Amino acid sequence: MSPALNKVLKENKNVIKKIESDNQEPSWQNFVSPLQQSNEKLSRVWSQVNHLNAVVNNEELRIIYNKNLTKVTKYYSELSQNALIYKKFKKIRAGKIYTKLTTPQKKIISDEILGFELGGVGLNPLKKVEFKKILSKLSKLSSSFEENLLDSVNNYSLLVSDKSKLKGIPKNILVKARVDAKKQNKNGWSFSLDFPCYLPVVQYADNRELREEIYYAYATKASDLGDKNVDNTNNINNILMHKKRLSNLLGFSNYASMALTTKMANSSKEVINFLENLSKKAKPFANKDMEDLKIFGKKVGIKNIEAWDIAYLSEKIKEDRFNYSEQEIKNYFPDYKVIEGLFKVVESIYGICIHKEITEIWHKDVTFYKIKNKSNKIIGYFYLDLYARKNKRGGAWMDEAISKFKFPNEQTYPVAYLTCNFTAPVNNNSSLLTHDEVITLFHEFGHGLHHLLTEINDYGVSGIQGVEWDAVELPSQFMENFCWEWSVIKNMTEHIESKKTMPKLLFNKLLKSKNFQSGMQTTRQVEFALFDIMLHSTYNPISKNFLTLLNQVRDQVAVVSPPSWNRFPHSFSHIFAGGYAAGYYSYKWAEVLSADAYSLFEEIGILSAEAGDKFRKEILAKGGSRPAIESFIKFRGRKPSIDALLKHHGLLV
Repeated sequence: MSPALNKVLKENKNVIKKIESDNQEPSWQNFVSPLQQSNEKLSRVWSQVNHLNAVVNNEELRIIYNKNLTKVTKYYSELSQNALIYKKFKKIRAGKIYTKLTTPQKKIISDEILGFELGGVGLNPLKKVEFKKILSKLSKLSSSFEENLLDSVNNYSLLVSDKSKLKGIPKNILVKARVDAKKQNKNGWSFSLDFPCYLPVVQYADNRELREEIYYAYATKASDLGDKNVDNTNNINNILMHKKRLSNLLGFSNYASMALTTKMANSSKEVINFLENLSKKAKPFANKDMEDLKIFGKKVGIKNIEAWDIAYLSEKIKEDRFNYSEQEIKNYFPDYKVIEGLFKVVESIYGICIHKEITEIWHKDVTFYKIKNKSNKIIGYFYLDLYARKNKRGGAWMDEAISKFKFPNEQTYPVAYLTCNFTAPVNNNSSLLTHDEVITLFHEFGHGLHHLLTEINDYGVSGIQGVEWDAVELPSQFMENFCWEWSVIKNMTEHIESKKTMPKLLFNKLLKSKNFQSGMQTTRQVEFALFDIMLHSTYNPISKNFLTLLNQVRDQVAVVSPPSWNRFPHSFSHIFAGGYAAGYYSYKWAEVLSADAYSLFEEIGILSAEAGDKFRKEILAKGGSRPAIESFIKFRGRKPSIDALLKHHGLLV
């Protein structure tokens, strides 16, 4: 890994030196294109190191990753402060050549200029040095945050030897727990904090003490209430402090103001207003959801509902109200059938073909696919890594392996990594997915299609490159809608024993439950998003009291009050180790766009090739080559409306 990265960094630095010494009038050919090629080559090498660190993490790889992370951060920070290159970009934008550039090329010029300005190019020499030190420190802090979280999860296991305590937990979860205990040379059932293991325990275990024990471990992971060696408290305080210092150096009053310059939203006030408005719409429904829980809790002997009772009681209400269980639904979603159904949807609406291929992989469970168009021409490739395992980061995500880019004598095909953390198959059986996991797979595949179906060859705006962060969730959330359509579900279900398709009657029960507790779910997302935007705008990091802010936000919008020892921020990797700092609101913001976009399919046909072709051409194919709002208007013929979102979630009175 290191030799390849060192080689590319050396080549890139030579390209920069050549550009600096070139006295020609800067043009796309002699200036922008060589820089784009350099960026693409580095991205291609670093993406592999970054990905392997996330999916097969170990001590040796961790050392290599962190060593090289310092080099890559240093390279980008030095490039972003190169005043000579910045001036050449500005010279192109001010000159006659700019009028002859394509729309994607003009967007790249504008994005690059803004990137240089946000990279500290205008700072004096002393402040430039300080800026680079902060960037380097932030990259290390984020890496440490993620490592602590991973280690905290890896180091935990809950061994249960008394079978009577396991009543209610699904059989497939118990089989996996039994296998895991044997691997540890222990007798009993071993439960981890991996979400596919944790959730069924708090959702189904009749034993309240067992639910409380695993909830406590999950809610306090990587915090001051656990192993001090993996406590993220200092990481959080230092990340917030350094981000504020970074933004102050550039003349911004807070980090949110700086971060929002590259997003659709104009200010933190606009974001807060959006979230508070959404909260007001959802709060009456959320209060009703909570009241239902209290009433049902009393029926089963739980007078005072605690956080570890919510998922359990919710599942009981769902079974009682809609006459089905999550496990009953799960039996119809073997992984291979879901994947087959997913491919059928995208092949139908986008006119593509997906074929399995053989290639080198990092784990036996990983699969690799090729995408072709109707003319049998290659469009791109993607890896699918679906199952949770030790040393693999939690959650689900899409990442770029290779971006679509036109080299002088070579066409690069885009390649994506699609990663989830579902329950791994046991004894060569298929993995059974919950309906929520089916939605997650469709969501990540939407991100993948955004990357893979781009028709833009210019690296800086190809695929998801250059797309505003609060619009990047549009294609992913759009795909989730298909998981609620009978015309889709009937072709992607097969009972694990009878091999029969899910009955329409059972699907109708599932559909009726679509907006079950949507009020509580919406206020929960608003809580996270409001905490994030306020943390990076109004909060003073010197106070080192982020938990107080979280409690204030909860008092304002939440209907569920977790215990005082809940340490949710310590595992909030989206904002402390991902790219969502001052941007977590993007999920709800983009949901407005996605719900409204999907309404066209509802109007002219769910699997309409006509609507699919238009969505592909105006949204997916365009990538970041133009502002996201322009792409949406081109697709929908008007600006987005929040009504579609409220309707989809049943939040309209």
